[in-house]
Amino acid sequence: MEFRQGTIDDINNICSLIEVAIKAMETQEIHQWDELYPTREEFVNDINNGTLYTVTERGQLIAIYVISTEYDSAYLNGEWEYNGETACIIHRLCVAPEVQNRGIGKMLLNHIENQLRNNSFESVRLDVFSENPHAVSLYEKSGYVRRGHADWRKGRFWLMEKKL
Repeated sequence: MEFRQGTIDDINNICSLIEVAIKAMETQEIHQWDELYPTREEFVNDINNGTLYTVTERGQLIAIYVISTEYDSAYLNGEWEYNGETACIIHRLCVAPEVQNRGIGKMLLNHIENQLRNNSFESVRLDVFSENPHAVSLYEKSGYVRRGHADWRKGRFWLMEKKL
């Protein structure tokens, strides 16, 4: 697998990956993403901010993620254990449905955590849709701890944190 920072040349493949992921989640009655979120414009902003990363395998885009220190004001509801000034947040992590159940999510988290450690972050935070049992399980098995919740348009999201 190859990890690299995303470029504007990746945008069509990123949007296609997200469309396929949304359809796959909907077949499992997981309705966390739709035409309103995440959008092409958000991914373009992520790329322009240098916060979006791609993962390819044999030249095919198989995953994306965003890491940044920016967060929604609902994160203020979290009962965080670690200093927020040394925390980074994972956003919009997505593994292509056709490669799921191969341990790629776990490998991806390990890579992200090492990337953040190498950049002097001491903890990582994220939010996960409470009605996505696969994602919740992945994060909990990877050592992420629930620190609160946020109620957004699609429902309840767990705010999670892990010490690096």
